[in-house]
Amino acid sequence: MSVSALLDQWRDHLATGRRRSPHTVRAYVATAERLMLALGLSDWQAVANVSTRDLRSHLATRRGEGIGNVSAARELSALKGFVAHAREQVGAEPGTAPRLRGPRIKKGLPRPVTPDEAVGLTDMVEQTSSADWTGKRDAAVLLLMYGAGLRIAEALSLKAGDLPLSETLVVTGKGNKQRVVPLIPVVREAVQAYVEICPHPFDSADALFKGARGGPLSQGTVQKAMARARKGLGLPATATPHALRHSFATHLLGSGADLRSLQELLGHASLGSTQIYTKVDAARMLEAYRSAHPRESD
Repeated sequence: MSVSALLDQWRDHLATGRRRSPHTVRAYVATAERLMLALGLSDWQAVANVSTRDLRSHLATRRGEGIGNVSAARELSALKGFVAHAREQVGAEPGTAPRLRGPRIKKGLPRPVTPDEAVGLTDMVEQTSSADWTGKRDAAVLLLMYGAGLRIAEALSLKAGDLPLSETLVVTGKGNKQRVVPLIPVVREAVQAYVEICPHPFDSADALFKGARGGPLSQGTVQKAMARARKGLGLPATATPHALRHSFATHLLGSGADLRSLQELLGHASLGSTQIYTKVDAARMLEAYRSAHPRESD
């Protein structure tokens, strides 16, 4: 098997078997290709024989090229998955796979937008589009993230067969895990407004959100629309589409939602991933306290 054929198989496994996002698939395949070229690997057996020492040496080289802790940790995760897949292909015992700890990453707090900013962003996206239907489309995607807590990949993976949207929606998230999320009327109405004006036909197997030529809408298109709206409103660069999902979680927690319910709504495998929003909410309260307390400026 050639290197390109092996990488194609790895790509297919990630996209179809693991249902990874297109961005993740590209990154993981590029990482695997770098390892193969660096170590002269050409088949699954060679990849399966990669040792802890090999991985450590390769990552040290990558660190010398200037990648930081976050990138190094991501590359290590991708390489471990690649080697593990190779070992499955050759029937090796999983217990002998290389073990290597990645660099410690200080987890930063997500930066949510305010409810007014979220509404302003969706309105601005709709108003600044060059075509009425694409503006309504992009606004509908953003409202699914802010109003239902969907990841951008989850929103773009919805099918026309999901129409008409009801009060709940079954979403397939990371790890092919399904969850049920409620849809408030304003979200359903935004999606319906886009569907009614979209010039392209809808088949049940088609992507719900379509690009200009009728194919599936890309994440980059939504991100660019958000960037234009962000600039128009004078918001910081942290006001990204994913920030709307953070805002969904933070605002629900601030309104009294419990962590377990929030975990289910967000599709987090671990409660620890959800608990970071308690820190966000505490940080917001502290900021409000500092700005309001009469002795803070002393």
